[in-house]
Amino acid sequence: MNEDILKKIYDATPPDEELDSLADFFKVFGDNTRLKILIALWQSELCVQDIADALSMTQSAISHQLKGLKQQDLVKTRRSGKTIYYSLADDHILTILSMGIEHIEE
Repeated sequence: MNEDILKKIYDATPPDEELDSLADFFKVFGDNTRLKILIALWQSELCVQDIADALSMTQSAISHQLKGLKQQDLVKTRRSGKTIYYSLADDHILTILSMGIEHIEE
Protein backbone atom coordinates (compact mmCIF):
# COMPACT_ATOMS: atom_id res chain seq x y z
CA MET A 1 0.00 0.00 0.00
CA ASN A 2 1.17 3.51 -0.79
CA GLU A 3 2.85 5.26 2.19
CA ASP A 4 0.87 8.45 1.49
CA ILE A 5 -2.39 6.55 1.88
CA LEU A 6 -1.18 4.90 5.08
CA LYS A 7 -0.22 8.30 6.50
CA LYS A 8 -3.64 9.75 5.55
CA ILE A 9 -5.39 6.86 7.29
CA TYR A 10 -3.19 7.23 10.36
CA ASP A 11 -3.71 11.01 10.49
CA ALA A 12 -7.48 10.69 10.01
CA THR A 13 -7.92 8.11 12.76
CA PRO A 14 -8.66 9.66 16.16
CA PRO A 15 -7.07 8.23 19.31
CA ASP A 16 -8.72 5.12 20.80
CA GLU A 17 -10.29 7.15 23.62
CA GLU A 18 -12.10 9.34 21.09
CA LEU A 19 -13.12 6.31 19.04
CA ASP A 20 -14.58 4.70 22.18
CA SER A 21 -16.60 7.88 22.85
CA LEU A 22 -17.76 7.98 19.24
CA ALA A 23 -18.83 4.32 19.37
CA ASP A 24 -20.80 5.00 22.59
CA PHE A 25 -22.39 8.03 20.93
CA PHE A 26 -23.58 6.02 17.93
CA LYS A 27 -24.86 3.18 20.15
CA VAL A 28 -27.48 5.62 21.43
CA PHE A 29 -28.98 5.70 17.93
CA GLY A 30 -29.26 1.90 17.92
CA ASP A 31 -32.39 1.78 20.07
CA ASN A 32 -35.92 2.36 18.70
CA THR A 33 -37.20 3.93 21.92
CA ARG A 34 -34.36 6.44 22.11
CA LEU A 35 -34.86 7.28 18.43
CA LYS A 36 -38.59 7.82 19.02
CA ILE A 37 -37.81 10.14 21.93
CA LEU A 38 -35.33 12.13 19.85
CA ILE A 39 -37.83 12.42 17.01
CA ALA A 40 -40.52 13.58 19.46
CA LEU A 41 -38.12 16.20 20.84
CA TRP A 42 -37.31 17.21 17.27
CA GLN A 43 -40.95 18.36 17.08
CA SER A 44 -41.17 20.17 20.40
CA GLU A 45 -39.77 20.64 23.88
CA LEU A 46 -41.60 18.10 26.06
CA CYS A 47 -41.84 16.89 29.65
CA VAL A 48 -41.55 13.20 30.55
CA GLN A 49 -45.32 12.73 30.75
CA ASP A 50 -45.86 14.29 27.31
CA ILE A 51 -43.24 11.96 25.80
CA ALA A 52 -44.73 8.95 27.61
CA ASP A 53 -48.21 9.82 26.34
CA ALA A 54 -46.98 10.40 22.77
CA LEU A 55 -45.14 7.07 22.68
CA SER A 56 -47.65 5.07 24.77
CA MET A 57 -44.97 4.18 27.30
CA THR A 58 -44.51 4.57 31.04
CA GLN A 59 -42.88 7.60 32.62
CA SER A 60 -40.33 5.28 34.16
CA ALA A 61 -39.27 3.85 30.79
CA ILE A 62 -39.00 7.33 29.27
CA SER A 63 -37.03 8.68 32.24
CA HIS A 64 -34.61 5.76 31.98
CA GLN A 65 -33.95 6.48 28.30
CA LEU A 66 -33.72 10.24 28.84
CA LYS A 67 -31.00 9.68 31.43
CA GLY A 68 -28.83 7.97 28.82
CA LEU A 69 -29.61 10.61 26.21
CA LYS A 70 -28.64 13.33 28.67
CA GLN A 71 -25.39 11.54 29.59
CA GLN A 72 -24.45 11.57 25.90
CA ASP A 73 -25.35 15.29 25.68
CA LEU A 74 -28.10 14.61 23.15
CA VAL A 75 -30.82 16.30 25.19
CA LYS A 76 -30.90 19.26 27.52
CA THR A 77 -33.33 20.24 30.25
CA ARG A 78 -35.18 23.31 31.41
CA ARG A 79 -37.08 23.54 34.67
CA SER A 80 -40.38 25.40 34.97
CA GLY A 81 -41.71 25.09 38.50
CA LYS A 82 -41.81 21.38 39.29
CA THR A 83 -41.77 20.31 35.65
CA ILE A 84 -38.60 19.50 33.72
CA TYR A 85 -38.78 19.99 29.97
CA TYR A 86 -36.49 18.19 27.54
CA SER A 87 -35.28 19.32 24.14
CA LEU A 88 -32.57 18.37 21.67
CA ALA A 89 -29.20 19.56 22.91
CA ASP A 90 -28.26 21.31 19.68
CA ASP A 91 -28.74 21.40 15.92
CA HIS A 92 -26.13 18.66 15.43
CA ILE A 93 -28.61 16.11 16.77
CA LEU A 94 -31.25 17.27 14.29
CA THR A 95 -28.67 17.00 11.49
CA ILE A 96 -27.68 13.47 12.50
CA LEU A 97 -31.31 12.34 12.68
CA SER A 98 -32.34 13.93 9.40
CA MET A 99 -29.24 12.63 7.58
CA GLY A 100 -29.88 9.13 8.94
CA ILE A 101 -33.50 9.21 7.83
CA GLU A 102 -32.51 10.56 4.42
CA HIS A 103 -29.90 7.82 4.05
CA ILE A 104 -32.27 4.93 4.80
CA GLU A 105 -34.96 6.37 2.53
CA GLU A 106 -32.66 6.34 -0.54
